[in-house]
Amino acid sequence: MLNVLPLIFLLFSGCATTPKHQLVLTGDIMVDGSNAIANGPPRDKVLWQYRMAAAAMRQGKYDQARQILDDALVTLQGIYGPDADAKKARSYFSAEAKKSFIGEPYERVMAFYYRGILYWMSGELDNARACFRSGQLIDSDTENKEYSSDYVLLDYLDGYATTKRDGDGSDAFKRAEPVAKISKPPPYNTKANVTVFLEYGAGPIKYATGQYAEQLRFRPGASTVRAVALKTDAKNVQIGTYDDLFFQATTRGGRVMDHILGNKAVFKATTDTAGNVALIGGLTTAAVSSDHTTQNIGLGIALAGLVSKVVSASTTPQADVRTWDNLPQFLGFATMELSPGPHTITVEFLDSANHPVQSLTKTINLTVPASGDTVLFVSDRNS
Repeated sequence: MLNVLPLIFLLFSGCATTPKHQLVLTGDIMVDGSNAIANGPPRDKVLWQYRMAAAAMRQGKYDQARQILDDALVTLQGIYGPDADAKKARSYFSAEAKKSFIGEPYERVMAFYYRGILYWMSGELDNARACFRSGQLIDSDTENKEYSSDYVLLDYLDGYATTKRDGDGSDAFKRAEPVAKISKPPPYNTKANVTVFLEYGAGPIKYATGQYAEQLRFRPGASTVRAVALKTDAKNVQIGTYDDLFFQATTRGGRVMDHILGNKAVFKATTDTAGNVALIGGLTTAAVSSDHTTQNIGLGIALAGLVSKVVSASTTPQADVRTWDNLPQFLGFATMELSPGPHTITVEFLDSANHPVQSLTKTINLTVPASGDTVLFVSDRNS
């Protein structure tokens, strides 16, 4: 029996490993993202695609953003079927961060939201609406029906796209109204020919707490901006905030929630405690007994305790804190009816006192066509 014990202790030592993927970051997300996708861990590919897509949107590289998001969404839509890493991460003996990243629900929603904007820019309102509806499904509990989606803009834009296609979007508008806690969206203007998607602030960041870092929490983002004003030669429009991504990250159906990988944490604690009890009890029994048979029984109990502690040590309940870290905090939306021809739009991001944050003011020159929509995407981080 004693000859077996050294073999068990070897299990605790593990094997020293050298990371296979080491990335040197430049601070340019388009460079870093391309490098990470080509040379980094494959499980982080979608994370970098998300980050690159948001950056491309803000740089006006809409074709590149489309390609990146299309690839990410193909992965996202199939990830929980054959993906071996995701299946492994659901076991007790694999870390959450080892699974292929697809993000928390609010992150997945934003991937569809951005793609919906890009479809709207291309005049593909049916596809844009399909993206917003996919976001609604991600944000709701389709299995247990415990809560429904509570993004204002997902429902509002669903109905608006339907209205623009000469359909009846009133049901979607009615769903958007009661969940609008910050600002109430205006009635649909079917004559509007300029559509403006807005975002501002810094989105939530994940961190882990708990004895085993098993509790996934969120730090709120920061934003000096609370509203936006659009000014043209013809009219001024002030826009409120409709969706807050920190709220979406920390709630489901409006209810505050804790992200806790409880089963793994309980399993780890239970097996560790059982191991301690068996190890101490078995060794004590073997030490105080002069009977050979009793000593062997004690050593057997101790051996079982060591095995239990090895199992506990192999359990990895740590929460996955990889974050789509360049998301905005707030989402806004506006429509305008402008005469065909050239126009200049001044976008002012307003602070809590309703004063423009001068460093964020944008000037957009555009030509409104005689027919069709002009679609603008404006971020406080637009380059």
